[in-house]
Formats: sequence, C-alpha cells, structure tokens
Amino acid sequence: MTFVSDEQRALAQVERALRRTASEVSDAAETVAALAALHELRDRLAAWEPRLIEAARAQGVSWAGLAPALGVASRQAAERRYLRLRPADDQGLSREQRVRAARDERAGDRAVAVWARENASELRQIAGQVSALTGLSTRGRRGARTLADSLTEDDPVSLLEPLADMHGHLVEEHGGLAERVDAVGRRVRRVRRETQHSRDAAARG
Repeated sequence: MTFVSDEQRALAQVERALRRTASEVSDAAETVAALAALHELRDRLAAWEPRLIEAARAQGVSWAGLAPALGVASRQAAERRYLRLRPADDQGLSREQRVRAARDERAGDRAVAVWARENASELRQIAGQVSALTGLSTRGRRGARTLADSLTEDDPVSLLEPLADMHGHLVEEHGGLAERVDAVGRRVRRVRRETQHSRDAAARG
C-alpha cells in the first residue's frame, strides 16, 4: 500500500542520514531533510496508534491486555495514553479539553483505587466465588480465568474490570452473585461521579 512505502522511504532517508552523519560525510541539507522526514513519520505513527487501539478494543482486548503493548504498566495508563493520542472527537473537543478529560479520568481512577483498597476483602471474596463457578459458557470460563489470575495480584483494583466483564455471564444462573457484582459496578460509578462533581465545583470556585 502507498502509505507503507512512503513510511519505508522516510525511514530509509533518516537511517541514511544518520549513517552519513556518523561517518562525517553528510551535509546540512541532507540532515534537515531527514529531520523533516522523521517529523512526518512521527506524525503518521501518532495517527496510527489510536486507530490500532480502537481496533483492538473493538475486537475485545481489555485495557489491561493493551498495557504491555503500549509500554505502560496498568490499564489506567493504557487508557490515558489513548485519551492523549486520539484526535478530536465528534463533539469537537480541543486538545486542552481532552487533557482536562484525561485528568478527570485520572482523578476518578485514584478515587476508585482508594475505595477498592478500603474494600479489598469484600472484592476478593466476590471475585473468589465468581472465578470458582462451573457450568459457564466458553466466554464465561475465559473471563473466570482472567478474574482468577487477577486474584493473584496484590492490588484489588485489578479485580474491578474482570468482575464487571463477568456480570453478563451470571445473570440467569447465578442471580445473587450477579447482584453483588452489579453493586460493585454501581459503587464504582458513584465514586467517579462524586469525584467529578467535586472537581467541577472546585473549577467553578
């Protein structure tokens, strides 16, 4: 495809300039041209990354699953990276507004993390019961294994996403557990709302 060959040519131009610079046979015009090519290449890569993230998410990859590929340590950091990289959305948010939204998201993440750590025992109990269920669908069993893996981590925050993902697999056969999982989700959403309201009030004040 054309954009691939353009990208390859730009990379080759940069590599050639670096080799010639290292051997002290390059000139200023070549170096400047390589810098321009590098800038164009960087812009292209920056545009591709959020598109690939969106594709992976549409294919069912969790933020936690994306984190290693993006070179970050947590699902929260992966989501923040996407928020920083994505172009203006359909509502026409400016870059400053997206940065504000990302900061609000981080504040919500911190508040949720505090709540999860304060309620770690209950979260681990629910997660243990859900991950031990039998008779689940293939997708349900896969989700249960993910949840069981999260139970081995020290931070109970890691339980929230796989617990939420399991809710749909519990409704018919395990209504009591489904309600407990749903209650966790409602509490997380409430913590985020309260945090956002506090930040909005502080900004107005």
